[in-house]
This record gives sequence, structure tokens and C-alpha cells, in this order.
Amino acid sequence: MTSPLLRPALCVLDTQVLLDWVLFDDPRIRPWAQAIQSQKARWIYTAAMQAEALRVVHYPALVKRHDPALSTQNVIACFARWGQRCATPPAQRRLVCTDPDDQMFLDLALAQHAPSLLSRDRAVLQLARQASALGLHISPPEDAPTPG
Repeated sequence: MTSPLLRPALCVLDTQVLLDWVLFDDPRIRPWAQAIQSQKARWIYTAAMQAEALRVVHYPALVKRHDPALSTQNVIACFARWGQRCATPPAQRRLVCTDPDDQMFLDLALAQHAPSLLSRDRAVLQLARQASALGLHISPPEDAPTPG
């Protein structure tokens, strides 16, 4: 059995950060993408998070920049290869987001005791100070310490 000290740190990626990685190869997410790919970090998600990402790749603003069929394939492949699907946790009330669509990221991070939630969403980022008191670091990927 692996010691908890040797397990990769858990992280949750919101949809925008995930798409920055998978579709846009944004250099700001590369250190985290490399940490996930080298198993220094373990990216966790729920079915709802995957469904949201697959829905967003069909938004008109993204369709103008990327082929939605290819984007869908790339997103599915990323989830399958690099992510770990978790059961949807019960809603918690320690951190409540003003945007109900973003609550799932907070709920999963807290339920799984993930130390990092990577987000660019203003409503999520506004909870960073409260989250810190609960052991959760919320920030854009470029401001989060990369494991390993």
C-alpha cells in the first residue's frame, strides 16, 4: 500500500483551466499539465464536470476557433488518460459559490481534501481566502504552487 505521503497531490481543474490545457496549450497551465502527466499531481473530476466541458466546446465562441468534433475527441481523451473520475459528492455548505454552476468544483475539492482548485472564474476566486482556512488553495494555475 502506498504511503499517503507518497501519493500525488489531488487537484481540481475548472472547465476554463481544463480547456486552456487541452484546446489552447496555454503556457500558464503547462507546469500543472506536466505535473499531472508525470503523476506528481492527480486531477480528479466528476461526471458533471466532464459533461460541462463537453458542452462548452460547442459554444459559438469556441467553435469559431476550433473544430468541435476534434475538440470533443481531445477533451474526452484527456479525461480518460489523465483524470480520475470520482463520485459526485454531497453538497457542502462551508464554501458556497455565487454561481451555482461552479459549486461542483468546490464540493469535490473539499470532499476529496484536494489541496488545489485551479480556476480563472471570478466567483470561485472570490472564495480563496475562506478556502485557505479549510486547507484548499484556490487560484489560477500560474499562481498555484506546482507539486513535485
